[in-house]
Amino acid sequence: MSAVVETTHPPDGAAADRARGAHRWWTLGIVSIATFMLMLDLTVVNVALPDLRNTLHASFSDLQWVLDAYALTLAVFLLTGGSLADRIGRKRVFIAGFAIFTLSSLAAGAAPGILELNLARGAQGIGAAVLFAVGPALLGQEFRGKDRAMAFGVFGGVSGLAIAFGPLIGGGLTDGLSWRWIFLVNVPIGAAAMVLGALRLRESTEPGAHRIDWAGLLVFCTALTLLVLGFLRGEAEGWTSAPILGMFAGSVLLLALFVLIERRAGADAMLDLSLFRIRTFNGISAATLLGNAAGMSAIFLQVSYVQNVLGYSPWQAGLRFLPLTLTLFVVAAVTGSLTVAVPPRILVGTALTLMAVGLALVALVDVHSSWTALLPSMVVTGAGMGMFNPPRASLSIAVVEPGRAGMAAGMGETFQQVGIAVGIAGFGAMFQHRVVSAFAVSPAGSALGPQAHAFGKGVAAGAGDQLARTLPKGVAQPVAEAARTAFVHGLDQVLVGCGAVAAVAALIAFALIRRGDLHESALAGAETAGTQTTGAGAAGPA
Repeated sequence: MSAVVETTHPPDGAAADRARGAHRWWTLGIVSIATFMLMLDLTVVNVALPDLRNTLHASFSDLQWVLDAYALTLAVFLLTGGSLADRIGRKRVFIAGFAIFTLSSLAAGAAPGILELNLARGAQGIGAAVLFAVGPALLGQEFRGKDRAMAFGVFGGVSGLAIAFGPLIGGGLTDGLSWRWIFLVNVPIGAAAMVLGALRLRESTEPGAHRIDWAGLLVFCTALTLLVLGFLRGEAEGWTSAPILGMFAGSVLLLALFVLIERRAGADAMLDLSLFRIRTFNGISAATLLGNAAGMSAIFLQVSYVQNVLGYSPWQAGLRFLPLTLTLFVVAAVTGSLTVAVPPRILVGTALTLMAVGLALVALVDVHSSWTALLPSMVVTGAGMGMFNPPRASLSIAVVEPGRAGMAAGMGETFQQVGIAVGIAGFGAMFQHRVVSAFAVSPAGSALGPQAHAFGKGVAAGAGDQLARTLPKGVAQPVAEAARTAFVHGLDQVLVGCGAVAAVAALIAFALIRRGDLHESALAGAETAGTQTTGAGAAGPA
């Protein structure tokens, strides 16, 4: 059985205990800073997209790339980051990830055009991948039992806090300064975190680690890239076109090749395929992919609705999303303390059920609704997302011994980010298709003749009112009304679809996740904590 090797050695006795205790809290603080920055960059950008569209003359596809360039590279390099960290040192790799993220944030803030911005976002994703993968492993290295539950509760709470205030921070920076500051604000924070990490984090590696699995790394990265690109370009190229079918086929073939490479690599493999013989790991991975595909896509489209259809500024939009995000934050903080007392399948399954119900409640929004029609959906969805994050993060590493925590965390985060990237691309394409079709067949759209399709794409991107103002007065008003109707109907239909995907994820969680699959180090701590807080029976099998 593997065990974590720490390469720093504090003094013996009481001084050693104090030193270890201090390192634990510094680790939690530094990982929390990283988590806040990374989750902020998933949400802070949403409210700045209309300004980005106007300043950099971006299309709907360009705006998707602002989100997906980050999510794509994040997904592709997550497993790589966790695997490298286990081998060459978690502290070393974590600080390197901070450096990449900070420098690419500077590049994004200074980008002169949409292409340069999206390239910088891709580089940000590489740094974020390392931090996402290694952060939970660092916490798993330092904390056990009840303290681990507390640490992951803080981890989930910080994630919720970043999501809660992401739209508000993004709106404030965009309205008060410029959209560029949503990226530039990362620079001083990242620099300070790197210094603290170098001084306060403890180094650790997996004992007996072998050479880096370069063949597996290259094939896996290429397979994921083709998969996500296929979803990103499917609507534009045609889902049955040769390039898209080729991307999907190439991804499947390369993933099959990856499995063969990993089987032959033995101890050198970057991914231990035995993970997929653990039912709980399969359950939380599938639930993570589907839940994030549904939830983050829904937020992307709802922010677009509030700003582009209802006409609120970035700051005003951020204020109106506080019911969702504050609910998420509070529920995430509470859920952290429940992870040792409530069976994990109950927490995860209930969370995804709430998300499914909340997303379906968007059907209450009609063409004449104000933003308050979103309130039922916001509160219920926020509760589900907040309940989901803490057990998701802890379960991914709880099924393995501490020495493989980096690899397991990397794989768990890979499913999360692939879900976000594929969800935004897939549901975004579905939304664009429905909006364009609905607008083109409307009387006002039909009157535009051959221009209706291109105009419909502008409507999906949120520029319906702007485009309508370029038309003659007698045509502008009915076109603007048709654009609003097409946007709202597309939003309702796609978010109900998101709710259905979240419901499938809930069923998977209830069916596959079980406490009996947790590794003995996590299970022993959970049983101890359960005895202390809720009685001996609380920690029994799910």
